[in-house]
Amino acid sequence: MGDLLALDFMRQALVAAVLVGLAAPLVGGFLVQRRLSLIGDGIGHVALAGVAVGILTGSMPVLTALVAAVAAAVAVELIRATGRTSGDMALAVMFYGGIALGVVLISKSSATSPANLTGYLFGAILTTSRADIVVFAALAVVVATVTWVLRRRFFAVANDEEYARAAGMPVMGYNIALSVLTAVTVVVSMRVVGLLLITALMIIPNASAQLVSRSFRSSLVWASLIGVLSSVSGVVVSFYAETPSGGTIVLLAIATFLVLGGVTAAVSRARRAAHERAERHEHEHGPACGHPAVVHHDHVDYLHDGHRHAPHRDHYDEHDEHERADTEEATR
Repeated sequence: MGDLLALDFMRQALVAAVLVGLAAPLVGGFLVQRRLSLIGDGIGHVALAGVAVGILTGSMPVLTALVAAVAAAVAVELIRATGRTSGDMALAVMFYGGIALGVVLISKSSATSPANLTGYLFGAILTTSRADIVVFAALAVVVATVTWVLRRRFFAVANDEEYARAAGMPVMGYNIALSVLTAVTVVVSMRVVGLLLITALMIIPNASAQLVSRSFRSSLVWASLIGVLSSVSGVVVSFYAETPSGGTIVLLAIATFLVLGGVTAAVSRARRAAHERAERHEHEHGPACGHPAVVHHDHVDYLHDGHRHAPHRDHYDEHDEHERADTEEATR
């Protein structure tokens, strides 16, 4: 790891990975709530057209991609709001129109090699310039900050637009703001995971976070942590394995999801088994049974063989998620 950090471009790559891994899942959490998980793909296709414009005109592809992506995000949100066509239809038009325009424009440029185009589509963070890293860092900080500050309002609108509108919230404004943040996230991430894979970094960490979190806020925190872990690990692995950074990051994110899914499933089975054991419990608990009693809300649990049993009708429930202090107090 020391030789990796000694390389200037790798330090830049790791910084970019942390920023993207932090910002993308934050925005993705609200897209999941709004059932717009694939909007990142659509904006990514339009951003490709922006990249093509930048290459064709000799300007900075990051900035032209940003303009194209933001314009597309706002347009789709306005189309959805007017009700003239469905959100799915607007996304489809953006998907195919953006990629078609990008392919046509790129074919007219003699400055784009297949390898360079692949870097935008699937990620090539090790070839990113210092200027790109500076732009990405600034945009990622803005996305993460705005998303976290407005998270309560975004959640209210995403959870129930009609209620939010009745409460006087500017629903259209918040929806457009979230769409713009999504577009900025796509552009920030295009050299890290690629335009065709950015949605995976937005959505998969959130899917993993939902397995281990108990509230939307904690879900966002877990998603960002998983996103950062996947991004940084993916960059390191891609450096040594000489694989594309985008694909490596996404595969690690998927692996994390599968591992957490397996662990939570095993824990759930263990809890069900404990509950069944508690239901089959033959010992009859009571004030004179000899086992420590622990007051829990409106009833009493009895500490028996490291488990807390709560009498319930003709069986016992297993209560195993309580404050450790209560158990320690009962055993003194």
